Amino acid sequence: MIKQATIADIDLVTPLFDAYRVFYGQESDMEAAKNFLLERFNNAENVVFLALENEVPVGFTQLYRTFSSVSMQPFYILNDLFVAPEFRKKGVGEALLNHAKTFCKTRNYKGLALETAIDNPAQKLYERLGWKKDESYFHYFWSNPK
Repeated sequence: MIKQATIADIDLVTPLFDAYRVFYGQESDMEAAKNFLLERFNNAENVVFLALENEVPVGFTQLYRTFSSVSMQPFYILNDLFVAPEFRKKGVGEALLNHAKTFCKTRNYKGLALETAIDNPAQKLYERLGWKKDESYFHYFWSNPK
């Protein structure tokens, strides 16, 4: 089952979010993960879909709304997608991605954007579900040296 998470689901989402960050090389920090999510929910800055199997959280995806100035349309950034290792290869990621696509369609948004690590095996899933690799543009990022 996929449901749209609310702030009431914070304790279900936080362990998955923390595991997602660990997957990408960050140190586990449940308190910081929870605070980050609370801030996003409190400021209505995110949309989180939570995958449950027998009421146990097994995966999530987090979307952030943004805009295209060129097309003058809103779209979502699918920023986070994570499935607990023991539930991978069981259709959970596909269900989350399809749910996000449906959500986008019902709001008549332009689409969904995502970026992923070059070696992420989920690329095959994205392409199978109709996502197109952007080969026309380079992605740049400026890091604040603080």
